[in-house]
Amino acid sequence: MEAYLPDIWLFLIAFFLLYYAVADGFDLGVGIISLFSRDDNERSLLMATLSGIWHDNQTWLVLLGGMLFGAFPLFYSLVLSSLYVPILLMLFGLVFRGVSFEFRENSVTHRHFWGISFGLGSLLIAVAQGLALGGLLGGLDIIGERFTGRVLGFFHPYSLLVTVGVVCGYMMLGANFLIMKTDGTVQRKSFRAAWRVSFLTLVISVAVHIWTVRNQPHLVERLTTFPGNTLIPLFVGLTIISFFMYFRALYRRSEVAPFLWNIAVILFSFVGLSAGMYPYMIPNVISSPVTVQEAAASPETLWFMLIVTLVLLPVILVYTAYKHRVFKGKIRESDYLPQDA
Repeated sequence: MEAYLPDIWLFLIAFFLLYYAVADGFDLGVGIISLFSRDDNERSLLMATLSGIWHDNQTWLVLLGGMLFGAFPLFYSLVLSSLYVPILLMLFGLVFRGVSFEFRENSVTHRHFWGISFGLGSLLIAVAQGLALGGLLGGLDIIGERFTGRVLGFFHPYSLLVTVGVVCGYMMLGANFLIMKTDGTVQRKSFRAAWRVSFLTLVISVAVHIWTVRNQPHLVERLTTFPGNTLIPLFVGLTIISFFMYFRALYRRSEVAPFLWNIAVILFSFVGLSAGMYPYMIPNVISSPVTVQEAAASPETLWFMLIVTLVLLPVILVYTAYKHRVFKGKIRESDYLPQDA
């Protein structure tokens, strides 16, 4: 059993990462979309869809960081030392975004300023996460257990393309969330935004996957050996089907189905990419890629953390489900916009 502990923890962290990408992803997407609102009343409506849920959505990122620190300390230390610029930008964006949301709620004379600040904070977080992901997948300059690269080594054309993809992906999630949560004019605008940004996300995703395969030679090897030659085509096919069903749901103007198919696209594409990257956690470094086993903590640490997590995880999931049940339902346009809008 001990030999599989790193893989079990990799699965748990992947679950938390996926949940964060969806939960805080639509938060960030709504924030970015709000930058395109010229009407402050409309911006109030967009932000009201997040009221009550945005606080704890981003706390999953804190849990994710704590789990990485405990379960994979080598990965944590190398990634933070290699990508500390985008990570610091992300932390600043999280603080700035949270302050802006709360200040706008209580401001009388500067509501427009804090509304724009909320959108800019959301955009900064998405950009920082895209740069960090692009820097990691593009390869880090690491020799042994030491980062030897440049401060801005993460900044290159590949990471910029990944960043645009992350921003568009969050906007796609945000638009589909707004379709569920709003009605009237805002919902119609969200349908149009979802069509536009979804096509852009699809094109960028295909380009990123092709570029990633070119950057990571072992992905080609995985495609020619079992189980990679089975799992990767399977999940690529499921991703394509999910995209087709997603656009079909948008065409039928369904309110919930586009969001659910959007989640399916994220899930299947993530699993397919992960199947190709495994067993490497830090690919394409100078000396040799860092594997899951090499990055993992001691078995005693992994056992202790696993027991605690198995106790707390059901509590977190039940609380999260209850929270979404309490705040379910639409935010009505008539409560925020003039009746003749």
